[in-house]
Amino acid sequence: MVNVVVADDEAPAVEALAYLLAQDSRIGEIHKATSGAEALRALERHDVDALFLDIHMPALTGLDIAKVISRFSRPPAVVFVTADEDKALQAFELAAVDYLLKPVRADRLAESVRRICELMEDGAAAKPEVITVDQGGITKMIRRDEIKYVQAQGDYARLHTAEASYLIRVPLNDLERQWADAGYIRIHRSYLVAMDQIQQMRMSAGRASVLVGGAELPVSRRHLPAVRDKLEATRVRPRG
Repeated sequence: MVNVVVADDEAPAVEALAYLLAQDSRIGEIHKATSGAEALRALERHDVDALFLDIHMPALTGLDIAKVISRFSRPPAVVFVTADEDKALQAFELAAVDYLLKPVRADRLAESVRRICELMEDGAAAKPEVITVDQGGITKMIRRDEIKYVQAQGDYARLHTAEASYLIRVPLNDLERQWADAGYIRIHRSYLVAMDQIQQMRMSAGRASVLVGGAELPVSRRHLPAVRDKLEATRVRPRG
């Protein structure tokens, strides 16, 4: 079970997030705080695995708390919860497990809890790889492990996540080389996919495809043997 602290200077926000967390069977004790100081006191008094921190609290902000606990020998996981995106880079530099935007959706919160559970199982914090993207003239940060697949568009590549897609000026060939060790594999001249996001492989009339995040993507003849080998290793079986 994951014991957590929920900290936000607005009490209704604390109650709303605590309510959502309580619906998750993986969550144990939930300690509530309406200031940074209260959050630190909760850490002193209780065995805490993770903190859900509002960034813009007065006096001690969520970022301040994250800096303090980063010096702990075994710091709890940190998830930032905020209404804006301008602190995302700082958040990930502090090795945040996730960065949730208000209003928090139940499915995104469940994903944060999953990441916390994985971190607890691994027993070590790994700094998430982040990608700088531009959306409507606004620069933002996204985690690489949120990217389900990448689509080539000339000298650009389009990154597809569960929530949106983003165009970056990096050729697909470069991403293939850079992301190979992170579990991404080329399936077609136009597509690079995250192996752990492949839901199914299909064979029909001699043509292969994979289902990734609800999209059916073609697998070329050239890449099919390597894709099959990888899927065999992860026990994803082709279906006719």
